[in-house]
Amino acid sequence: MKESQHRSSFSWEGFFRANGINPSNGLKFIKSLIFNNTTGTSVAIGGAPGVVDQAGFAGYFPHINFESFHVADIVRLPLQLLWLLLLAVISTLKKRSWRSSAPKMTVPGSDTLLGFLRRGWSAVLQQGLDLRGILSKSTDFIVKRVSLTVVRQEKFMGLMEHRPTQFLIYAFLVLVLMSFILTPFSTFGQVVFSIVILSLTILFRNVPGHLVSLAMIVMSLAISTRYIWWRLSSTLNWDHPLDLIWGVLLLIAEVYAYVFLVLGYFQTAWPLHRKMVPLPEDEQLWPAVDVYIPTYNEPLEVVRSTIYAAQGIDWPADKINIYLLDDGRRPEFEEFSAVVNIHYITRPDNRHAKAGNLNHAMTKTQGEFIAVFDCDHIPTRSFLQTTMGGFLKDPKLFLVQTPHQFYSADPYEKNLFTFRAAPNESELFYGLVQDGNDFWDSTFFCGSCAVLRRSALDEIGGVAVETVTEDAHTSLKLHRLGYRSAYLKIPQAAGLSTESLSSYIGQRIRWARGMAQIFRMDNPFLGRGLSLMQRISYGTAMLNFFSGIPRILFLTAPLAFLLFHAYVIWAPALTVLIYVLPHIFHAILAKSRLQGKYRSTFFSEVYETVLSWYIAWPTTVAMFNPKKGKFNVTAKGGLILDDYFDFNIAMPFIALIVLNIAGFAAGIYRMMYGPENEVLSVVFNLIWTFYNCLMLGCTLFVASEVRQVRVSHRVQINLPAMLKTANGFCLQTHTEDYSQGGISLAVSDDVAVTIGDKVHVSLWRGDEEHTFVAQVVSQVGGALRLQWIFDSIHDQRAYIQCTFGRADAWIHWSDHILTDKPLIGMAQVFKVGAVGYWRMFIKIPGIDLIQAMVTRMGATLVWMLPKTPKTMEYIWK
Repeated sequence: MKESQHRSSFSWEGFFRANGINPSNGLKFIKSLIFNNTTGTSVAIGGAPGVVDQAGFAGYFPHINFESFHVADIVRLPLQLLWLLLLAVISTLKKRSWRSSAPKMTVPGSDTLLGFLRRGWSAVLQQGLDLRGILSKSTDFIVKRVSLTVVRQEKFMGLMEHRPTQFLIYAFLVLVLMSFILTPFSTFGQVVFSIVILSLTILFRNVPGHLVSLAMIVMSLAISTRYIWWRLSSTLNWDHPLDLIWGVLLLIAEVYAYVFLVLGYFQTAWPLHRKMVPLPEDEQLWPAVDVYIPTYNEPLEVVRSTIYAAQGIDWPADKINIYLLDDGRRPEFEEFSAVVNIHYITRPDNRHAKAGNLNHAMTKTQGEFIAVFDCDHIPTRSFLQTTMGGFLKDPKLFLVQTPHQFYSADPYEKNLFTFRAAPNESELFYGLVQDGNDFWDSTFFCGSCAVLRRSALDEIGGVAVETVTEDAHTSLKLHRLGYRSAYLKIPQAAGLSTESLSSYIGQRIRWARGMAQIFRMDNPFLGRGLSLMQRISYGTAMLNFFSGIPRILFLTAPLAFLLFHAYVIWAPALTVLIYVLPHIFHAILAKSRLQGKYRSTFFSEVYETVLSWYIAWPTTVAMFNPKKGKFNVTAKGGLILDDYFDFNIAMPFIALIVLNIAGFAAGIYRMMYGPENEVLSVVFNLIWTFYNCLMLGCTLFVASEVRQVRVSHRVQINLPAMLKTANGFCLQTHTEDYSQGGISLAVSDDVAVTIGDKVHVSLWRGDEEHTFVAQVVSQVGGALRLQWIFDSIHDQRAYIQCTFGRADAWIHWSDHILTDKPLIGMAQVFKVGAVGYWRMFIKIPGIDLIQAMVTRMGATLVWMLPKTPKTMEYIWK
């Protein structure tokens, strides 16, 4: 609030006269009171005037203007006087020397007791640091010795390439594990066992070598299997129906989590890291390839770049044909296809959605192989040369799949501000899971960025149409026939993520429904044609989408005890902790070791929590009625014009939050007034509920959509470039980032350009130099931002091929992502969870007016409070 607000025309002189006080004496009285309390000088109200300058006096009232009267000064003046009196008392106390005159307590060899204690404490700390250094050196020595042993033993791991050897080793490990699992321990024995395994895990978790990773898996399985056996055999209360119902529900969720943990270990324990197979030098031996780009309702701006890049793929021109498969039947797409000289295919209906579109195109084309790209996935020039060699070497190979890379942030990354800082959901699947599947010959088609053998597809009647996840089902059918697949973990294309959380969830609902349909109609654990590990790989991929109900049970399980006094685990609280904590800790450490480059432990929990509510019902329905549901196209290239909170998406989680808060309040009440022998159980469930509240708070953070108005997303990649200005100045530089509409170049401040100037920028595609015209938009902080002015389609195509379509465009895209550190990740998630509640609160309709009122009232209160004069600030030092 400004000082001039609500001021009248009255002066202090008029104020004193109105109150029957001589203005001169009134002012002198105030001055005398101040100086009497700060300097010890006594001045009476009617005494001789003191020599006090007006500026020095006003300094004791820094927030009051003595030149004009304010109504609030009636309150502010007495408050400031009281504050000055308090400061005077504090100042007097600080000036007294009673501390220095007190007798000193001396100790031989020291000046004071304080000094003696300080030196003693320093000595203790030094001893502790020395001991810590010794322990650190000892640990380093042990780790180095173990690392050396592991490296030496790695040469023997080649035996594991033979399947009989693998199964012998696995059988031996199972026998060893069973001896640990079934042997009954006392409480103390269980504690010792858990501590020993945990100590080994912590000691070896940073030791390099695949053998150590396998050892951590074995230790994690030992602890977790022992826990789940204890839960199955000893923790259900069969005498109390309510306890039994809640206990069985939680146990089902835990068994699901355990099964998924075990299957996941088998699926990803041995990533293949397949190498590229080179093509023959004679290009006449290279096969003909049809490139399919299916589209339905995406804008032409999204599709255009994919087509330009596909035209730049390095492959003999007479052996590649590009087809735009338009299920939207749009005239502008047909016209564009004719302009850029590619094939255009459409059909009279949209039967079977994307699968039907691909199958219809197969009837119109003749290529021996089919490369499929979603219309927003921009391929690199090396795509076919990277993927086609394996087909010529193995006639039973039906698929080569490459990763789906994304150069725009998905809703989680955008709303949580973790884009390219923490692994997203797809990093785990394309970075580790598919690579692990490849070891067991169970890599499956993901709908894009892949090449398929036409003859194999013809053998099963084309792409599968029975489910809405046609890609995975097609692969399952071909694996049953004995065909093989391959996965190359080399990014050869990149696309757009969904912009909004609702679109993202809609896409995952379709995936969940489709996987449940396959599980119901063509279960990989049943039927012929698959190996055991192929069944496990497919089964794990499908079971992943059944996590919705177990996740909801974990979010509500402690409420059974806090609200209904139901013992979901019929065991003493201390015993529960002894079993459950090692199970959780070992699983986290082992998964962090295996998946740390591709998965953030706690941010992945946020992904799964948000999806839990929305995939629970579709997967359940699909198990009973697998034909229900339809294919929903994922929207790409949209905008979010303003920040907003998606209450529709967040409503289920708000309901869960209310339940958990009610449970937490009930737990606090029972802590205060409940039986003493239940205190530990209450504390355990309160901590569980608090964690659930924070995780649900993260869902609120994600539901708070952040504004996204960029039509063309910037890609932060460093490429060589040449800048040429109109006056002949030439600068060799590099890109800071680029998009489909502009580019940012690194320049020095002395580059003489102004906004609106036209410049020329040269980029390279291999040895080819291409020059483009651009207009200066801004120059800030050593970055020159330019907007492209393309003269022709030829320039647009060349630019896409020089940037997005480069062979090395995405090779190092994920290199900078930080490896998972569970403790740091937990702290970050806790912070995000707490802030999530605030982000929801400020988006409640009408809350902005209340917030403005509270802010104004707070500012007024601060304005009214007394202030410490600058001349007295020394008191607080």
